[in-house]
Amino acid sequence: MGLFIIFISKAILQSLTTKGPMVWPIFGTFPTIAINASNLYEWGSKALIKSGGTFYYRGLWMGGTHGMVTSDPVKIEYMLKTNFKNFPKGKAYKERFYDFLGDGIFNADDELWKTQRRVANAEMHSTRFIRFSMNSIKTLVHDKLLKLLDAKKGCVIDLQDVLLRFTFDNTCAVAFGVDSGCLDVELPEIPFAKAFEKVTFMVLMRFLSPRYLWKPLKFFKIGFEKTMQEAVKVVHDFAEKTVRERKKELLYNKEGIKGTSRCDLLSRLIIMEQDKKEKDTSSVGLSWFFWLIAKNPLVETRILDEIYDILQQRGKPYKENQENVVFTYDELRNMTYLQAAISESLRLYPPVSFDHKEPQEDDVFPDGTPVKKGARVLYMMYGMARMESLWGKDCCEYRPERWIKNGEFVWESQFKYTVFNAGPRLCVGKKFAYMQMKMIAASILLRYRLKLVEGHKVCPKVNTTLYMKYGLLVTMEPRAKLID
Repeated sequence: MGLFIIFISKAILQSLTTKGPMVWPIFGTFPTIAINASNLYEWGSKALIKSGGTFYYRGLWMGGTHGMVTSDPVKIEYMLKTNFKNFPKGKAYKERFYDFLGDGIFNADDELWKTQRRVANAEMHSTRFIRFSMNSIKTLVHDKLLKLLDAKKGCVIDLQDVLLRFTFDNTCAVAFGVDSGCLDVELPEIPFAKAFEKVTFMVLMRFLSPRYLWKPLKFFKIGFEKTMQEAVKVVHDFAEKTVRERKKELLYNKEGIKGTSRCDLLSRLIIMEQDKKEKDTSSVGLSWFFWLIAKNPLVETRILDEIYDILQQRGKPYKENQENVVFTYDELRNMTYLQAAISESLRLYPPVSFDHKEPQEDDVFPDGTPVKKGARVLYMMYGMARMESLWGKDCCEYRPERWIKNGEFVWESQFKYTVFNAGPRLCVGKKFAYMQMKMIAASILLRYRLKLVEGHKVCPKVNTTLYMKYGLLVTMEPRAKLID
């Protein structure tokens, strides 16, 4: 009893003299996290604000997990740029994602990562791929997405599910060169897409559990690890089947048996003897965007005014068949306010809301904060968006105007706005993602007004990707008049 009192007293004293959540003997910060598990994002944000932007944490005894959580752009820049080499994704990250991502670009470090990024960057910025991807997006938006929404108009739909389907279909088309069929009007269930979502949650469970717990579960294939392995198999079976069939097709092309030519990313990387799996989160970002638009009619009006102004520049012939408006690359690029509205929604609800690095050697951040070798340094984008010290007193408000100065869109620092990562690992698909989101948003808002289902609760789902826990239930009301 006396020893127990000493332990409790020590924990309470530590909580009073240090910043951040209480670190209990034996249990570390696990009890606090468990209590706040259903509201982890908001709790984490408040803990960061209370601690001044950085706090230490420790996992269960013998688990070995320890480190810090930060929202400090100075520390983030140091990890992602200044001393990049000392802060790779690390062993813990790679180990938990390996079943799913293997040695792919999202899970690789050092020379392996450099090689894959160099190849992917060259292909995704090539004229051939940009033209192919834009044509793919236009086809999917007009031949599938808008037709689906038209068939469902007046009905309650889960817009998040529809957008996830769109992104999956688009990824299959652009990355793999195949049609998944998941945007058909009947909304068929796609095992791959469901399995992908399960995997992302099970990976989070690995991060929240000590290694000595999830490793035996994996070995004996029980508990959440059984679900993980079943879901990973579905994902890998789909990917391996696609790669196998594409290699066979490309071999036929090389031998002159067939004359087709493909521009999808998979084909290009196979030709260059590289395999790569893509992870796309733009659909999640768009779900939060449409929810915010439905709650902020003044922002919606400004977006529509910008779209109308751009269409007016086409001249009279384009007004005669307004329902079939297809936006060009230049028109999308000129939608400044729409880009600001999307950027603001991504700020408040970043699809990847946290990430972490693992120092290879003891280090000291520019502000003098020490960090030990093997620690896990988490940086939380969701919490950063809610800090007055970074974004001002209106940080929690949805205000696209913060991104515009003198009528022009102005980027914030990568290390303050790390939605697309930063430094050498800045997302190679950032430009592509914006074009896709702008095409979808402009095409839908031009034709439909979104009405939220009354009483439907919208909140984040605790996952490695910021899904809406209960989806986004809306009805799509056709706009009576597009352009005056």
